[in-house]
Amino acid sequence: MMAIPKEQESNQKAVALVTSLATLAVGIWILVKFNYDKGGELQFVMDHDWIKLINSRFIMGLDGLSLPLFALTIAIVPLVFIYSLDHIPAPGNPKAFLSLMLVLETGMIGSFLAQDLILFFVFFEVVLLPMYFMIGVWGGPERKYASIKFFLYTLFGSALMILSFLAVGQYANTFDMRELPALAQGIPHATWIFGGMFIGFGIKVPMFPFHTWLPDAHTQAPTQGSVILAAVLLKLGTYGFVRIAINILPEAAKDWAPVIGILAVIGIIYGALGCLAQTDMKRLIAFSSVAHMGFTMLGIATLTKHGINAAVFGMVAHGLITGMLFFIAGSMKDRYHTLEIKRLGGLLVSAPRLGWILGFCTMASLGLPGLAGFWGEFPAILAAYQPAAGLSVPLFRTLMVIASLGTVLAAGYLLWLYQRTAFGTPPEEFENDPNIRDVNKYEWMAWTPLLIAIVLFGFMPGLIFDVVDKSLVALGLGA
Repeated sequence: MMAIPKEQESNQKAVALVTSLATLAVGIWILVKFNYDKGGELQFVMDHDWIKLINSRFIMGLDGLSLPLFALTIAIVPLVFIYSLDHIPAPGNPKAFLSLMLVLETGMIGSFLAQDLILFFVFFEVVLLPMYFMIGVWGGPERKYASIKFFLYTLFGSALMILSFLAVGQYANTFDMRELPALAQGIPHATWIFGGMFIGFGIKVPMFPFHTWLPDAHTQAPTQGSVILAAVLLKLGTYGFVRIAINILPEAAKDWAPVIGILAVIGIIYGALGCLAQTDMKRLIAFSSVAHMGFTMLGIATLTKHGINAAVFGMVAHGLITGMLFFIAGSMKDRYHTLEIKRLGGLLVSAPRLGWILGFCTMASLGLPGLAGFWGEFPAILAAYQPAAGLSVPLFRTLMVIASLGTVLAAGYLLWLYQRTAFGTPPEEFENDPNIRDVNKYEWMAWTPLLIAIVLFGFMPGLIFDVVDKSLVALGLGA
């Protein structure tokens, strides 16, 4: 990308797309070669000397826990590049924009494959700067405020997280995530160390009350940034909870589990009520992310195998469905030049295919059985009925009841959104607007795989549940 002259836009798009497709091809080869019978074992392991001074090694590998999120990442990025063939946001400069997305892909893949705490932290931080610039340069009117807020929140969480990592590594004399669960037992001040990880990962999820950066970031980010943020970046937080915090410090996790569960349920209800108050379509979808990630965190808080498995499925389902919703919102912004809900309407008349796709995605997001969203929410709620030994059963059953009310509110705000934007007749100002066109070929190419995946995982949830289950058993996560 650096070698291509700035004015050769088509070549830049081609290089970015081919690079992501080549990454996808290697990823598919890895998925084919992956031994699913031994899904709990770390496969394709790289282990090399890296920073000898602190005994940190360059260790990467793939197991059943990281495989679904790795697959989600390598699939989403090429689709975003296909969408970008026809949708480079103002002020242009596709060379910088596409380069940043390639750097983002590197950081996301590395985070899911890293098996050393310091290496994980490096990849975790690599994604911060590209997203900061994507929001700050190509974002909406309030982009500077949103990008700085995103940067400062994440950096604050990262500072506490690296302190926790250093404390664990100092005690165990290694940062190797394969050995730490055994070596970190009995570490002093484990509850406080877990607290540092809790804030670092909780901001990334984001959990209530650390969520306030998300609606601003999503609303101001260009469509591609919103899709990647929703589909993959938020999952770095939930994945970190499972892979690192709970896996390495299981006893401290029991101390924090009630707090995580309570905040998760507050996030579900708060996010849903926040959606009902929104007037901007993109901001509504952003608040729905807060609610949906609450279900994921509730599953994790149960510390059971079923709950954590449901949480991983929820990460993938949320990535597919909310990523699609942001794609649709971006395309509607291109057509209507506004996302103010009261100014939209009649989408089923003016762009019927786009209207039906929006209807499909809203049904998936509210947890309709037969679509992927169902398996991300309801198993997590059910897991709260019987949390891990040592946790308060009455508390978690109360949380289960409150969380189930969140699904009713989700149906309310999503159906309200769909009714206001798709039904009725188009507003007069848009009746004869030539920009109001239906789905184009680039949008079809970018969206069709996601729509198929939402149906496929809705009918065949075992594709994810089975492979994750083996890993959770091998890691000793959950009862």
